[in-house]
Amino acid sequence: MNTSQTLEKKAAVKNGVSRLIFAGIAIVLEITLILLVVLRLNEHAEWIAIGTRVLGALLVLGIYSKDQTSSIKMTWIILIMALPILGVTLYLFIGLAGSTRKMSRRYEEIDRRLLPLLPKHKAAAAALAEKSSHAAGIANYLYRNSGYPLYQNSAIEYYDDASDGLAAQKEALKRAKKFIFMEYHAIEDAESWHGLQEILEQKAHEGLDVRVFYDDIGSIGFINTDFVKRLEARGIRCRVFNPFGPGLNLFLNNRDHRKITVIDGTVGFTGGYNLANEYFNITHPYGHWKDTGVKLSGEAVRSLTVTFLEMWNAVSEGDADDRDFSAFLPDVPAPENADGFIQPYADSPMDDEHVGEEVYISMAEGARSYVWYITPYLILTDEMTHALTLAAKRGVDVRVITPGIPDKKMIYSITRSYYHALVRSGVRIFEYTPGFCHCKMSVCDDEIATCGTINMDYRSLYHRFENGCLYACTTAVADTKRDFEQTMAQSCEVTDDYRAPGAGLRLKQLILRLLAPLM
Repeated sequence: MNTSQTLEKKAAVKNGVSRLIFAGIAIVLEITLILLVVLRLNEHAEWIAIGTRVLGALLVLGIYSKDQTSSIKMTWIILIMALPILGVTLYLFIGLAGSTRKMSRRYEEIDRRLLPLLPKHKAAAAALAEKSSHAAGIANYLYRNSGYPLYQNSAIEYYDDASDGLAAQKEALKRAKKFIFMEYHAIEDAESWHGLQEILEQKAHEGLDVRVFYDDIGSIGFINTDFVKRLEARGIRCRVFNPFGPGLNLFLNNRDHRKITVIDGTVGFTGGYNLANEYFNITHPYGHWKDTGVKLSGEAVRSLTVTFLEMWNAVSEGDADDRDFSAFLPDVPAPENADGFIQPYADSPMDDEHVGEEVYISMAEGARSYVWYITPYLILTDEMTHALTLAAKRGVDVRVITPGIPDKKMIYSITRSYYHALVRSGVRIFEYTPGFCHCKMSVCDDEIATCGTINMDYRSLYHRFENGCLYACTTAVADTKRDFEQTMAQSCEVTDDYRAPGAGLRLKQLILRLLAPLM
């Protein structure tokens, strides 16, 4: 990289971090001001103080009655009971998230237009049921609750290294003829992205519809504020999800964590990696970075296209949206290497269905021989903890791989706080010693696997827009299992020698776990 690029990158990081700090301080000051006003009112007006307590009691009853995981309910109940003014204020601004109703209506409207354009599910599901009732059950759940169908006429290729996935992406992008859609949580204006941008610029010059969509918080330390203008000047359409700025934006907590590339509606990519240097081991901030992805070919790509179009068209009322989707959803013949069953799906915080969590739980509940997971963050609800431990108690080989070198020390401490309860019930824990594992995957009984963006933590399962891919009875499942085995061979098993932490550490971990749903 030349000197000007290096300086530009440093400026991008500096500007992004400065904007993050400034906006964060502004929000904290606003919340502090509101708290001070409420505190003063409580001090000088007894009826307001009584009203606050009554409101807190009513909120506690309402939270207790909600159809929500007990892990999240308990955090809010304890906070409101221990610190009524702070708890009530934070719950009204964060817990209720009332402003997201407007966003929910927007997403419901676009989904009413898009989801009916997906093919029917029944025939492929019936064929899968003959091979694996467990996989068919999860596939039926996904279709009924997310609207994304199962495909039997498509191909999937698994990449055990993000660099291989990126190389395949570049080759596929070079062959694009009509359009390119890219949606990523984080884009870094550096080498890994520059190689892609060169191809995108060439394709835009050829007249293709090229679109890039990224999350502002995910990319805030990686790119400068003029990134969108520079792409637009080169013919690449660009939109930013939920820009971060000063002011109490209650939708701010919901981020776009999806990673999707769609080419001509016939080839698609997804997985755990973003488009930043560390994901491809160009830089090594946390040792060796382990990440994975999949390439889809055939009709199954239609679901990835719909997922992208949902976000592109729902993100802002001020943008000109698509009126006709037919050009992006072509009829695609089955590729020669079509194999097994594939079901790309999406998860959204705009509804009450926690699709990502239910898939992970269903994998454990139906496992007969083994079920293995890999996740960068392990912050489990009571329901998921119960599913994993019960499966282990039934004799299922339950394993979880977590990082050996953390990228966030506080989250790593919470992750380790779950080890004792899991280990005690027979779940085997492995820490990836070469560095940080960022993959989000599961594999079960040589029949089913998942690969996508969904971490096993509260943020992914409850607060973010995510996407994943279920695949069954295909050679990609065997490839995924082989990668698990190779990763575990490079990991340190903590199951046999892990002991309950000391009283001081245990108290710290309990406090962090209590606050985890708010992080």
